[in-house]
Amino acid sequence: MTDSEYPAELPTQSTATPSRATTAYRAARDQLLALRADHAQAAADFEWPDVGPTFNWATDWFDVIAAGNDRIALWIVEEDGREQKISFADMLLRSDRVATWLQQNGVGRGDHVMLMLGNQIEIWESMLAIMKVGAVIMPTSEMLDSGDLADRVARGGVQHVIANAADAHKFADIAGNYTRISVGQAAAASAAVPADGWLDYAASAAVSPTDLGVTVASEDPSLIYFTSGTTSKPKMVLHSQTSYPVGHLSTMYWLGLMPGDVQLAISSPGWGKHAWSCFFSPWIAEATVFVYNYSRFDPAALTAQLHRAKVTTFCAPPTVWRMLIQSDVGSKPAALRELLSAGEPLNPEVIAQIDRAWDLTIRDGYGQTETTAIVGNAPGSELLAGSMGLPLPGVSIELLDPITGEVADEGEICLALSERSVNVMTGYHGDPELTARATRDGYFRTGDVARRESNGYLTFIGRTDDVFKSSDYKVSPFEVESVLLEHPAVAEAAVVPAPDATRLNIAKAYVQLAAGWEPTRETALAVLHHARVGLPPYMRVRRVEFAPLPKTSSGKIRRVELRARENVAAEQGMPLPQEWRDDQFPELKHPELKHPELKHPELKHPEAR
Repeated sequence: MTDSEYPAELPTQSTATPSRATTAYRAARDQLLALRADHAQAAADFEWPDVGPTFNWATDWFDVIAAGNDRIALWIVEEDGREQKISFADMLLRSDRVATWLQQNGVGRGDHVMLMLGNQIEIWESMLAIMKVGAVIMPTSEMLDSGDLADRVARGGVQHVIANAADAHKFADIAGNYTRISVGQAAAASAAVPADGWLDYAASAAVSPTDLGVTVASEDPSLIYFTSGTTSKPKMVLHSQTSYPVGHLSTMYWLGLMPGDVQLAISSPGWGKHAWSCFFSPWIAEATVFVYNYSRFDPAALTAQLHRAKVTTFCAPPTVWRMLIQSDVGSKPAALRELLSAGEPLNPEVIAQIDRAWDLTIRDGYGQTETTAIVGNAPGSELLAGSMGLPLPGVSIELLDPITGEVADEGEICLALSERSVNVMTGYHGDPELTARATRDGYFRTGDVARRESNGYLTFIGRTDDVFKSSDYKVSPFEVESVLLEHPAVAEAAVVPAPDATRLNIAKAYVQLAAGWEPTRETALAVLHHARVGLPPYMRVRRVEFAPLPKTSSGKIRRVELRARENVAAEQGMPLPQEWRDDQFPELKHPELKHPELKHPELKHPEAR
């Protein structure tokens, strides 16, 4: 189906008169659909819709498009081949039943509801239901242990918990007067059966939906997301009834979604990206959310699902893209139109390899839990290698010098705030001081540093915490990691400063090796040589260590742990036993080894010898 064959507005069978909010929302959505291949025009023309003083996305948008609509809203496939397909109309009914049942069991407007479920039908119907009763969704990862959950229950003021029966034991010792709701209680193994006091979510299926009688203000709280905590204790990001539900119009635009699409986004519930690409954006576009659940990542199985389900838009984090290029990705799935990456910057070499295999370019995008997508390479845009794109429609970006606060060509990515700023958080829940620091002087400050190219495109440099000085030069870990990833031995890399008496810091690379490579002297030489010929002297990697990279439960690299490790080693004055240093390799000092075309026998892939 070509772009012109997609109707700007798919008819539904709803007989309800659209509200002012629905009409304004649809008009904004349709404007972005019409301009999906013209980023410049969309950025010039688009304004956030004025949905008025009251707005509930679940009733003012989802219920309107879902009424009488038999198209597939949610399609879940399990690793063993089982699958479930839920239509828009069915999802409306299911969420109404759950909403009525929750209200009957004491869940009310403004209540904080911790939602700790996997990629299963109940998480989608629960999110809609919680919104319908005017309560606040607190998505939480299933991977968290009791200690993390106790902190979140306390700091988040949790009044209700919805969790799978298998996770009920994690709450056994967590004090608090909160309702406990168990999903899958009847089918749970005996060891996982919840203790007395847990309500059975399955009872909601027998409830007859009623008029909930709930009205929420547009600025009422809607979601609280915990950040991944790469550098500090997770923050609680508070979003309103508009900041995510309306703000994700920008994310829909970046993803390139259209009515009738099948969207697969690899994302775990509990993190903001799941709401971005698996909830709001596809259903704003009236597309199908496709989910493939697996216990262990299998590139061949994943690509088989892309073929079988005729997936049109595929979004994955950089880790998945890096694992895919380590395998044979095969031919391009026939229906694929859009490839996307978000969560961390994607290195140019990964983009190039997928482009060669599938003749499709991965479009990078940028945003945070605190925002929706704010920068991106939109469909049809000219892509600049290594760039994360241009400000998206409705977004005004400035780069501010972190020290002087002046506008610069390189600086902290800041989102200009105004009365019409929609897609940014209300604040950090329970932390007004942190909110004030993040939103001072009329800007939301992301803590990320970028460079604006001459054509206006933005290139990511790193977190303000990650960029470091070496011999008075500024080093971007991301730029160094991008060069390292061009070497076939490197599956993933994290570059951090190692304190140095002469240079202040030097670049140390922690490398996770690709299949077929061993953590040997010759592999270290290969990687160090590659960095020597591919980087300027001040960025040169002078130490390398082969090890799995520490990550948050959402998959982001915790460079803070690696930096701390280097600082301790420097204080003790002892080299780390597992690392290789460039001064251990006389070969690197030999002049001809600096030539990038030299084929040294020790630098070949082990399987090629």
